[in-house]
Amino acid sequence: MPEMPEVEIIRRYLDKMVQGQQIMSVDIVLPRMIKWPEPEKFRSLVTGQRIESMVRRGKYLLMELTGGREVVFHLRMTGRLVYEPEGVNHDSHARVIFKLGNGASLVYGDTRTLGTIHGLQAGERWRLKGLSEMGPEPLSDDFTAEYLQGVAQKRKGAIKSFLLNQKYISGIGNIYADEALFLAGIHPQRPANMLTETECRKLAAAVNEVIAAGIADGGTTFRDYQNGAGGKGGHQEHLYAYGRTGQPCRKCGTPMERITVGGRGTHFCPQCQE
Repeated sequence: MPEMPEVEIIRRYLDKMVQGQQIMSVDIVLPRMIKWPEPEKFRSLVTGQRIESMVRRGKYLLMELTGGREVVFHLRMTGRLVYEPEGVNHDSHARVIFKLGNGASLVYGDTRTLGTIHGLQAGERWRLKGLSEMGPEPLSDDFTAEYLQGVAQKRKGAIKSFLLNQKYISGIGNIYADEALFLAGIHPQRPANMLTETECRKLAAAVNEVIAAGIADGGTTFRDYQNGAGGKGGHQEHLYAYGRTGQPCRKCGTPMERITVGGRGTHFCPQCQE
């Protein structure tokens, strides 16, 4: 699933390409991708509107339209939103196609159709609980070691599961949680409320570091992630923990291990993260 760095990369590219463009028509190839409102009302909501900007909140990608209207995309496992210039063939798994005034298209493709698209009037973000109730983002002023310690000390569950809960920190998924815990030297099964002040400082810094690195590298691509131009990221070449089961730890040489924490595959070094 695209995480905060991947969605941010998509946002940056698309914002340059579609800002100021008018949506001339919407081709809804697979109506069930539109979760709100019903497809015909969705089409009426966005057709003729001008795109003000592309913004991001956590893992959500939002297309801001005139009059405060928004189209909210959640890419989930295999969703992608790609700008296709005029004359370029559409994604073979295109589900919704926004045709723009310059002849180009903004194409939402999704192989497994697990993503969601919502059309919202101004002030309607409350319709998406996951969007309206998420916590502060890494790299923001609100995400501090003090904040992290304050919320973590109230949670008895594993720190890995804590990091994945979007109510506490938005934008972190499986890849970057493993990476942050490795850099901080914290075992993924440690109870969140047992972390010391020093460990919380290390973890907050590690979260910011791995998110910034993921953005700098253009995101992480293993199978499905594509940036807004349809290309792949490069951060998979620089991972410390995720997907490296059995390979030597980049710090100490100990074989990396994989366990399951909260139902999620989790990668760590048994030596560096005791």
